[in-house]
Amino acid sequence: MNAVLSSDSTTTDASSATLSLQRKAAIVAGGAVDHAGQVRIAPAADFDMGRTIFGSLEGRLPRLMMRDKLGKEAFWSDSASASIEAAWAASESEQPTPPIDPALLHFMQTECDFSMEHADGSFLEHLVFCHDYAARHFEGHSPKVALLHSILGTGTNTFAMDVAKLPALRELLTEEEALQIEAFPTLVRLFYDQALLPELTANLHRLDDLEALHCHRVIDNAPIVLDAQSLWVQLNYQLMHFVDFMPPANWGARRADPLLLQFRELSTFLDRAERRWAKVEVDFPAGPALPVGERPTLVSTIAGLLPPSLTLKLARKSIRRYSEQIGHSLDYQLQWR
Repeated sequence: MNAVLSSDSTTTDASSATLSLQRKAAIVAGGAVDHAGQVRIAPAADFDMGRTIFGSLEGRLPRLMMRDKLGKEAFWSDSASASIEAAWAASESEQPTPPIDPALLHFMQTECDFSMEHADGSFLEHLVFCHDYAARHFEGHSPKVALLHSILGTGTNTFAMDVAKLPALRELLTEEEALQIEAFPTLVRLFYDQALLPELTANLHRLDDLEALHCHRVIDNAPIVLDAQSLWVQLNYQLMHFVDFMPPANWGARRADPLLLQFRELSTFLDRAERRWAKVEVDFPAGPALPVGERPTLVSTIAGLLPPSLTLKLARKSIRRYSEQIGHSLDYQLQWR
């Protein structure tokens, strides 16, 4: 997913947000798809990373890599476009996407400022995709969590809503929905910090004995407690969220991308733990591959040669800096019987 999710929309109204071809294809497929050979990737005209949530990213190498990754535009072949649109229309006819709760839409439009997250007016399209994907592929669980997952913070210290408005938001949600939304930004950061999933994986043999995860809310560092069941649900919301951060094509040329690496780690863990409840189909690249329909840049070539351990280290350093800036603790505790 490009940081600029749409180049032709400046909407701040979630009810009018549209889905890109990549997003429609993901919802139809029930997962993330590498469309190599069906799409041409080219540099986006007049791309300005300063207008995205990554504008505050520090470090010359991380900024170069992020700008190279995000400043891309997808041009779909006529056949691919027609195929995706036809599949989308058939899917919507068979299983129409439920509308977003009007009360939540009103709250988002009158009490929140999503333009601070993506100045190009595209962040709401990401939120609508997450809602629609969860509604289709996470049966029995609220798509409201996917819609509002970032309302209390992103990984780069942007906040669409003041914490003082949290009581008003909670009035529109169930207790479990509110808990999942409050915990979401924290789990994003814990993935980047690279401790939680390895610890859970090391304890696969006794996951039935897990009682709770204790951690801290990003927006104000308040304590959060997720019982084991709520934690598994949260991890499935996180798994679906990763779908929208995969590039349209050529994953094999980006095997050291921290988001792809985290996506793979979470996907693998949930399979091994037998707690993969959301439908998220994905085939991760088995090895490096030359990009198709995309001219490599010097930065992308260098990034492709970096060891995953280095890119993960840079990501961990970055997220720790962001949390330190706002007094957010990345400490957590798994509570066992």
